[in-house]
Amino acid sequence: TLLLLSCSSMCVWMIDTFGNEEQRHRFCPSLCSMEKFASYCLTEPGSGSDAASLLTSAQRKGDTYVLNGSKAFISGGGDTDVYVVMCRTGGPGPKGISCLVLEKGTPGLSFGKKEKKVGWNSQPTRAVIFEDCVVPVGNRLGAEGQGFSIAMKGLNGGRINIASCSLGAAHASVLLAQEHLTVRKQFGEPLANNQYLQFRLAEMATRLVAARLMVRNAARALQEGREDAAVLCSMAKLFATDECFAICNQALQMHGGYGYLKDYAVQQFVRDIRVHQILEGTNEVMRMIVARNLLQG
Repeated sequence: TLLLLSCSSMCVWMIDTFGNEEQRHRFCPSLCSMEKFASYCLTEPGSGSDAASLLTSAQRKGDTYVLNGSKAFISGGGDTDVYVVMCRTGGPGPKGISCLVLEKGTPGLSFGKKEKKVGWNSQPTRAVIFEDCVVPVGNRLGAEGQGFSIAMKGLNGGRINIASCSLGAAHASVLLAQEHLTVRKQFGEPLANNQYLQFRLAEMATRLVAARLMVRNAARALQEGREDAAVLCSMAKLFATDECFAICNQALQMHGGYGYLKDYAVQQFVRDIRVHQILEGTNEVMRMIVARNLLQG
């Protein structure tokens, strides 16, 4: 549920930042009040990490665009009310991409089946399909060809959001592990008396604090509009999602067989945050962004 809110808030920021006055008044109040929710539509069946190769097309016809194509793995797809869509209005590459805002119920807009996922089961994920979907030119955010830049800037905040969700799961997992080590007895004494497990718990807590500081530092840089904000967001997303998944996984291990039962919450944290290493740019792409920044600097 929190992740659905994260995706929606990213879309609101994009509309507020790049939309005109009329667009902001039309979309933002209901989205900010959470009367309505929005979905971010970038990924396609054939373009994941290589987002600039997207094929969904928007052909200009007078004062409208005719949209055709499909998006994959869209958070909230089919259940949300507003869709911020990256589509091709020009030639190949990032400069041919524009950003359109659609509302649910637009003729030609439809949705695939609800995906069966390992985690994130309280949040629906579907394909979003456009078949001769007519969208007014007035629903375009920014200028033609600006869409890829808008999408990437939106992802900076999205990466902070995803990293923050990972922090929450890891923090809860540390608390669960702490409690389990205290009450669970083996070989005649609490697991908390085992020095190896004490050290692992200390490492988990230390990595959690380090990840939290990285995320806060990146969030501050983004809020202040610093030049290094994008790379810091990538670093924070990479570090926090990797470390927090490892923390949750170690907490499950500390629970032994009980950790693998759905009666125990720790297994859900492991299932839910595994995808954070894929969302909003895979962690491999995060490494590419950081490396490019270092080598070009």
